[in-house]
Amino acid sequence: MSPRKNYPKNRRPKVDDSEIRGVPSNQSFEEDENGLWIVRKLTGSAANKPYRCPGCDQVIPMATPHTVAWLDGDEDGRRHWHNACWSKRNNRRPNTERTRGAPRY
Repeated sequence: MSPRKNYPKNRRPKVDDSEIRGVPSNQSFEEDENGLWIVRKLTGSAANKPYRCPGCDQVIPMATPHTVAWLDGDEDGRRHWHNACWSKRNNRRPNTERTRGAPRY
C-alpha cells in the first residue's frame, strides 16, 4: 500500500473542468458539410461487443480500438466506425451492392 498524500490547502492538485462537467476527455467535436459531429475515441478495453462499421460494412471485433460518432442532437444516430474509416469517410465513393454472381466491372 502506498502512503497517503496530504496536500496543504494552497498546493492541492488542479482538477480539470471536463471532469467536473462529466464530459469525457476523449470526446471532441468535428464539423463537416453534414453538420457538427460529436466524436469519441474508444480504447480496446472499452469495446465489449462487436459492431458493424458503416464506412466499410465490416465487423469491428470486440476489444478493438474504434471511433464512435453522431451528429449533434441525434444521440440515436450514434455509429461505431473503424478509426481509418472515420478519417477517410469524406473520400469514399458510393457503395455498390452486388449479387453473388454479378461481374465486378
